[in-house]
Amino acid sequence: MKFLNKTFLIALAALSSISIYAQDETVEETPSPTFSVAGTVDAYFRGTEYAPATSFANGNGFALGMANIIVSYEGEKSGFVADLVFGPRGNDAVFGSTVGSTPIVNQLYVYYNVSDSFTLTMGNFNTFLGYEVISPAANFNYSTSYMFSNGPFSHTGIKADFGLSDDVSLMTAILNETDATEAQPVSGDYVFGAQLGLYGQYINFISGGADGVSQIDFTGGFDISDNFFLGINATSYEDDEGEWSGVALYPQYTLTDSFAIGLRGESFDVKDDNTFTSFTITGSYTSGNMIIKPEIRIDGADKNVAAWSANGTDSLSSFVLAAIYSF
Repeated sequence: MKFLNKTFLIALAALSSISIYAQDETVEETPSPTFSVAGTVDAYFRGTEYAPATSFANGNGFALGMANIIVSYEGEKSGFVADLVFGPRGNDAVFGSTVGSTPIVNQLYVYYNVSDSFTLTMGNFNTFLGYEVISPAANFNYSTSYMFSNGPFSHTGIKADFGLSDDVSLMTAILNETDATEAQPVSGDYVFGAQLGLYGQYINFISGGADGVSQIDFTGGFDISDNFFLGINATSYEDDEGEWSGVALYPQYTLTDSFAIGLRGESFDVKDDNTFTSFTITGSYTSGNMIIKPEIRIDGADKNVAAWSANGTDSLSSFVLAAIYSF
């Protein structure tokens, strides 16, 4: 969240001992409130009939992603975000919605800057757990990981963000049941959430709910060089129905101002069920507001996966070419 600072500049003129003195005072104006509209539109081509058992980008042939429209208002102390999604990716992203046959609200929240280092937010917002997000423009890889696909997408509740120093932050939250978008289920229990940020690395945690959800998650990354970044995600999840855990590395190398290449290597284990491995190589070419992403992905499993072929198989290779426009 951006914090707005009000600064007063006062210039004092010299006081003359033999004449009348004068004082000039200049006050910087308070920044004007900002209203903005932004978003993305994406579509893709899948060159293989079968897709990995992860979220989004699972259509055959030429397929639609989503239109994402984000309307926001930023005042001196408060503001709001209304994030709307339309299309298959958007429908999958807000699957927890119970209103209407075509839900469109991805995020909807208001916030208040109590001070420069303390912000309160209430409403529905995307999860703070994990390395990947719903927006296709914000992920390096177009397809998503097993950890992202099985983890929470969104939360509804209230959170408090504290900037403890330039490099340390703390967030605490009281939330509805995970992915309960509009309201708390009648039989639900609240979930506690927290995030500790240390020098660009984040430890995330949620616990509670009717199913006894408990998840701890590490998300971070390091600039190995000016052109080489290494992202990291590791997580462990448990509820009354089972357990899963995973780890992924995201090495990304920038070759030119317009082209970069990245790899996602992931291991994902569902306790007493199956273990998945996945290697995804993605190119990212940027021209103005357009991003073109060709992607090759190879998935494997300890046991056959029914959705990977007509008769089930323990391996799958797939190709996707995506186009994303940001505005």
